Amino acid sequence: MADAQTSFPRRCLRIESLNRFAASSFIRMRSMVRFSVRSLSISGEGRVCILSGAAFRRGMVMCAALLRIFSVMDAQGAETLTAAAAPVPSLQTTPSEIQTIPLIPSLPSLGKPEAMAEAILLRHAMQREVPRTSLSITPEEKSRWIALTASAIKQAGIVLDREQLLIVVDRAPRMQYLLPVLADGGDPAGWMILGKAHVSTGQPGRKDHYLTPIGVFPHSTGILDYRAQGTYNENHIRGLGVKGMRVWDFGWQNARKGWRADGEKGDIRLLMHATDPAVLESRIGRQASQGCVRLPAALNLFLDRHGLLDADYEQTAAYDISFRALLRPDRTPTPIAGKYMVVIDSSGAPL
Repeated sequence: MADAQTSFPRRCLRIESLNRFAASSFIRMRSMVRFSVRSLSISGEGRVCILSGAAFRRGMVMCAALLRIFSVMDAQGAETLTAAAAPVPSLQTTPSEIQTIPLIPSLPSLGKPEAMAEAILLRHAMQREVPRTSLSITPEEKSRWIALTASAIKQAGIVLDREQLLIVVDRAPRMQYLLPVLADGGDPAGWMILGKAHVSTGQPGRKDHYLTPIGVFPHSTGILDYRAQGTYNENHIRGLGVKGMRVWDFGWQNARKGWRADGEKGDIRLLMHATDPAVLESRIGRQASQGCVRLPAALNLFLDRHGLLDADYEQTAAYDISFRALLRPDRTPTPIAGKYMVVIDSSGAPL
């Protein structure tokens, strides 16, 4: 198409030159005919015949030339118009140039009976894999925890469109529990608490220690989790636990400064992680962190191995090598995995 457009002006100029030559030839032929007619009236019959024959022969030559010129003009014009009007050729793509669009698997969606059966299996696994897991939950505790959780979900404007697990953390000083809760978009009275295990949240009254913020925190694929390196800090403490422990990253969050009485807030990086098993794990069960959620190593492994918060991560791992590299190769992800950590305070303390 580009070649046709480039040569089009040149061909127009060529046709215009042919037009000028044809017009000039026609005028010359007309002049010869007029001269022959004038000779007929002046010189008599004999000379007229001689001149008329010469004029006739030259006229025939001119006519043949004109016919040739106009045939060339027609051919050039048709070729030019055809080239100018030719359709743009389609771009041919070779198989090697075709990029495969990744197929993103759908989130598992179990019915209520199947989800409840899976939750019971996870409850037994939690009791088996996490020491000191308690299944003893009073009706009053269950009612309060679920009511606070449902209220937080509603305030956050989140619609639960499938049976999924919520990781609920009660930061109340006398509680300090992590509770996996099977929830859906229906009546919260039908929600199920799998069990409770001790954690540690933000410690008040100590410089540079924040209260763990209350709210709903999505485990988003916009932030890639990481794993502990097992290195020691200046106090010879492995702050994130031994090498390989999972660190769930919930991004920057606004939290109350635990050492100030005026309620001033600041930003913290909200994480959920293990801690030093030799020095700090024995403190789990009371407020002891700088604002993050500290887990015992066994609970960290349980959440990581069964992927309780990895609904979106499993989807992304189908086409992103970074997420595949993060997730455990020996994992057994649950089909009721969710993506929300919900921090509540059953003591009613200020935010």
